[in-house]
Amino acid sequence: MNENVTISTTCPYCGVGCGVLATNKPDGTISVEGDQSHPANLGRLCSKGSALADTIGLDGRLLHPQINGQQTSWDEALDAVATGFQKVIDEHGPDAVAFYVSGQLLTEDYYVANKLMKGFIGSANIDTNSRLCMSSAAAGYKRAFGSDSVPCSYEDLEKADLIVIEGSNTAWCHPVVYQRISKAKQDNPNLKIIVIDPRKTATCDIADLHLSLKPGTDATLFNGLLRYLNHSDVIDWDFVNHHTEGFSDALLSAQDSDLNVVHVAQTCELGSHDVELFFQLFADTEKVVTLYSQGVNQSSSGTDNSNSIINCHLATGRIGKLGMGPFSITGQPNAMGGREVGGLSNQLAAHMELENLKHHDLVSRFWNTDNLASTAGAKAVDIFNDVASGKIKAIWIMATNPVVTLPDADKVRAALQACELVAVSDCEQNTDTTACADILLPALAWGEKCGTVTNSERRISRQRNILAHPGEAEEDWWIISQVAEKLGFKEQFNYASSADIFREHAALSGFENDGKRDFDISGLATLSDEQYHQLQPIQWPVTTANPQGTERLFTDKQFFTPTGKAQFIAITPRPPVNATNEDYPLVLNTGRVRDQWHTMTRTARSAKLNGHIPEPFVEIHPLDAEKWSVEQGALAQVDSLWGTLLARVQITDTQRVGSIFVPMHWNKQTASLSRVDAVVNPVVDPISGQPEFKHTPVKIKTYQAVWHGFILSRTRLTLPDTHYCVSIKGEQFWRYELAGDATIDNYSAWAKQQIGQEGEWLEFADQTAQRFRAGMIKHDLLDAVVFVAPNHELPTRTWLSQLFTESPLSDESRSNLLAGKPGANQPDVGALVCACFGVGENTIKDAISCGAAKSIEDIGKQLKAGTNCGSCIPEIKKLFS
Repeated sequence: MNENVTISTTCPYCGVGCGVLATNKPDGTISVEGDQSHPANLGRLCSKGSALADTIGLDGRLLHPQINGQQTSWDEALDAVATGFQKVIDEHGPDAVAFYVSGQLLTEDYYVANKLMKGFIGSANIDTNSRLCMSSAAAGYKRAFGSDSVPCSYEDLEKADLIVIEGSNTAWCHPVVYQRISKAKQDNPNLKIIVIDPRKTATCDIADLHLSLKPGTDATLFNGLLRYLNHSDVIDWDFVNHHTEGFSDALLSAQDSDLNVVHVAQTCELGSHDVELFFQLFADTEKVVTLYSQGVNQSSSGTDNSNSIINCHLATGRIGKLGMGPFSITGQPNAMGGREVGGLSNQLAAHMELENLKHHDLVSRFWNTDNLASTAGAKAVDIFNDVASGKIKAIWIMATNPVVTLPDADKVRAALQACELVAVSDCEQNTDTTACADILLPALAWGEKCGTVTNSERRISRQRNILAHPGEAEEDWWIISQVAEKLGFKEQFNYASSADIFREHAALSGFENDGKRDFDISGLATLSDEQYHQLQPIQWPVTTANPQGTERLFTDKQFFTPTGKAQFIAITPRPPVNATNEDYPLVLNTGRVRDQWHTMTRTARSAKLNGHIPEPFVEIHPLDAEKWSVEQGALAQVDSLWGTLLARVQITDTQRVGSIFVPMHWNKQTASLSRVDAVVNPVVDPISGQPEFKHTPVKIKTYQAVWHGFILSRTRLTLPDTHYCVSIKGEQFWRYELAGDATIDNYSAWAKQQIGQEGEWLEFADQTAQRFRAGMIKHDLLDAVVFVAPNHELPTRTWLSQLFTESPLSDESRSNLLAGKPGANQPDVGALVCACFGVGENTIKDAISCGAAKSIEDIGKQLKAGTNCGSCIPEIKKLFS
């Protein structure tokens, strides 16, 4: 290749659906930048999207089929899956098998998997990890509108005069949407932002009001708002009377449960003035968007939470219009695509209903099958409960890591280990879930596969490949189709390309539709291969009558219910199922961090993404830290009835008293005992089946290790098991954070056992103080360092990591290494703040203290920090205070 080749594709991370320009250069390297023509991001990328090129290496990739750990041919592996599944079906029936799929799949993959399981195997036991993040929102929309229809567009956020962000740390979890909101606030002085979240997150940086409500009281707050709207006489009676049903019952329920502002404030543990200000702003502002995510959905009342929000928008007629509406933003790149093809166990394809006889007949005729499932299958948590009980005897897991992400995760692992047949399709060789598999099927990763995804605003975009298929890895749809053929369904799965599948998917959406169903992309059903290849981002519905797509839904005030009217849902607030008690007095809240994604199988490949938050942590309020005797920077043990984890303590007043927060990303491959979902209770919403990730009763205590330490090594090491061991990829080294229960009798021998003995050895030991420092020098370069101490008070890692770039390593650096502190000529850049440009905290502080930078803008001009995705701006602002 003698010239750059650039393709437009889509980011594989969150539901924002950002357009990416990927360029394959003559030297074989890949670069990425935001696609300025893509309407979702207009050229912006977050830190994760900007680092995509760092994540495409083949180290650790699953590149060949395997059976019981041994490489095999595709034919043998596919035979093993088909034969194993058929044997179970013949002996126990179709409900003894299951698929567990993923919002990481492309729509075409999803469609084929759903078609095979529901249409031809004849069971609805196919569910998706999207059940864990958006099924409550989908169920809420379905109850209110008769369809799973997200009514809004991102443009509505820019045209609103009030944005209520509930249960979402948008700044970290959907950074590009956050930047659109931040820019809208700069452009519109009238725009107000209200953040509703127990934690004071980075999103609060642009908030005019933060409501730190008691976990689990969302429905109480919005029931109170509905009552307030009625008393304030801002109900849109024309809309309510002519286009909705059930208002009286919803209002009566709100009045019964929430008598007044004071009562709401007391129940939610908020100030009465703040609650009234929120209510008043909502009542007085016509253009209101409520943007909500996991804090609303991941609850045993998640569906009711969603409908309590929608009720308030229906009551004021704030839907189907520019700058207003209830807007659920999805967590995964193709959670919406999965909903479209029926990836959830209680759905048919194309937003049709399993137990609707007309829909059942329609899909049966379209697929030409007489074996279509007619009753809902097991939802995500129930699938693995059924695996544990032996009811499900064979399972195929695609592009997801449930041993890390499902609640009560240790039970999930044990269930898979005991299961008769476990097949896993993945692009990664080593995950917590692949470790439980009998059969491994190598799938393509981002940059290699082709298809479509749908983002949070219903916008369908193409993912295109810029890399060749590595090894024997294949498209997921191809793998599924090959198994279908071996099961005897060759004619129905005879696809030559993803375009073939997309055309079928689009045709089904319009089949006997006539405007009766919301999801309709029949206008794309006759695309040629070339038109499919060139497909530009477009929002559904897309029909022959509306070929340019649909910006927002319900502009005609017609809904997809039997009467054509939207439905108010009477909500009676319920507390979380498991309450705190004397033994487990704290509420565990889980979520995401800025620079990592799901279980880190991709993002942990990027050194720059590992720098901001390198270890699992537990956030706790200072009062709780004092009460439970945990120290900043120390290790803490968190226990629930379901499991245990270890994490580094972060004491902060941004955390609510009585609650702690632990991120969900770390897994057995990156941390020995830090899978937070092993601690999370397995309670689910009774309607949506979504787990209650935001409220698990726990206790916390200091983890009393005998010793603490870390190793930095130029080469990756295999370390012996210790109670706490975290591995982190750096720019030119691997970092290992360690703590152990057993005494180290000989520090020097132990250190040499870990990093080897070949090279120049530097060493300092104080056996009495139990402190040890050592370095290994090879070819005048620092090769490894080992530090051990009796407690967590160890030197900062950043200045030591800088020594790996020094060539040759100076005498001063050697001396400073053993002294355990940097010299005058070795400035410590500090903890990473800006991942996009690798700017550390001390570098920013120095620019501020010397007077060179007096504002965020100055920092951006001098250091570039904050000028890309902007997620680090709240942290930079704190450094000015």
